Amino acid sequence: MSKSDPINVDVRGTVLLVDDEAMVRRSTEKWLEMAGFEVIGCESAKQALTYISESFRGIVVSDVKMPEMDGLELMSSIVADIPGLPVVLVTGHGDVDMAISAMRKGAYDFIEKPFNPERLVETIQRACEKRRLMLENLRLQQHLASSSGIDKRLIGISPRIQRLKQEIITLADLDTNVIIYGETGTGKELVAQSLHEFSHRRSGHFVPINCGAIPESLIESELFGHEAGAFTGASKRRIGKFEYADCGTLFLDEIESMPLHLQIKLLRALQEGVIERLGGNKLIPVNLRVIAAAKTDLREEEKFREDLFYRLNVAQLHIPALRDRLEDAPLLFEHYVGMTAQSHQRDQRTLPEQDIRTLQSYQWPGNVRELKNVAMRYALDLRMSVADILFPEDHLSNQLDISADPTQPLAVQVAVFEAEVIKLALSTYEGNIKLVMEALDLPRRTLNQKMSKYGLNRSDYTG
Repeated sequence: MSKSDPINVDVRGTVLLVDDEAMVRRSTEKWLEMAGFEVIGCESAKQALTYISESFRGIVVSDVKMPEMDGLELMSSIVADIPGLPVVLVTGHGDVDMAISAMRKGAYDFIEKPFNPERLVETIQRACEKRRLMLENLRLQQHLASSSGIDKRLIGISPRIQRLKQEIITLADLDTNVIIYGETGTGKELVAQSLHEFSHRRSGHFVPINCGAIPESLIESELFGHEAGAFTGASKRRIGKFEYADCGTLFLDEIESMPLHLQIKLLRALQEGVIERLGGNKLIPVNLRVIAAAKTDLREEEKFREDLFYRLNVAQLHIPALRDRLEDAPLLFEHYVGMTAQSHQRDQRTLPEQDIRTLQSYQWPGNVRELKNVAMRYALDLRMSVADILFPEDHLSNQLDISADPTQPLAVQVAVFEAEVIKLALSTYEGNIKLVMEALDLPRRTLNQKMSKYGLNRSDYTG
């Protein structure tokens, strides 16, 4: 096989085997091929270097004692050019000091001749998994680093998210009203922001308001503003969201929860391009784009006006749930882990293969919002895997070692178990009450009561 030949990467990986002894090299090649690896045999270090590049997907297994350029020199050259590419060294000389020195200089592992074939295969398998993992993380990082425009705004490579990006670019400058549909946590506000930022209104304000989060008694004032004295407590004039969004974009999230009487005022504002402050008589012209968002089809909402629906429904965007684009989960996770690590001045964690598999098998009922929270926890707690965070009850129960005393009343046994669970959670999260609350799914007051009951102090578990 020459350098230009394509390398068909087997499930178990590719091995660049370097040994100047032809008989040893060929017998090792056959053994590794029988174990499921693809093997590229080289009789010298210089020949091996012709295969090495940043895109090389395999690992290197090299004899140490070779003429011209030995295995240690080969390893040093590889480590200098491509840090992290695993190099396993093989020697028949049993030099412990040399082995320690080689490991310090970057060797992945060191195996003595005559070697145990099973141990060699096991070592190579681990090295191949490490290489695959490094290349996958490199691919994710390169994708994030090279992203620009809409790709940097909406992270994902799945067909559904790519289609959504194209639809956003198409709609952005049409200046039409839009309804965005998506489950909680899918990123409806982010999509609305993207529509604004890629439109000619980008120099104006993007003004979000969650119609479901504002008390009905206040939402009219929030939207349209009020004059001084319009109601008790209105000591001065207040500009509403409509006026503030003039020449920009108004985003109405959870619009399905808007009261009926306000739907009428919203319809009038959209039709006539004017608003009237609460307690005022002056008509105020506004020029803005309205983007609405809902979790379910507004046509199926009995309390949502049909005429307002048609006024808003000039265009629609549908955001896929994360479970429908699981191939994007590692990319999103890597992004949020990096953001968290950077903001807390920490090194970014590398995603092990098991964590990547967990990310792509979990169904994410909370969508991207849930994934972001898990990524933040993952970045800050180096002891936790993705599965530990997603399934804290399993993580905690696996660490509990409680011997029940059947002679005690059930209430006493339950109390002992409960106290141990809380102790373990406090220890695991180093006294971080917020993380303990999330892990145990307990409200703050209940957790405080139980800690007091069992004499547990947060300060005993902080760093």
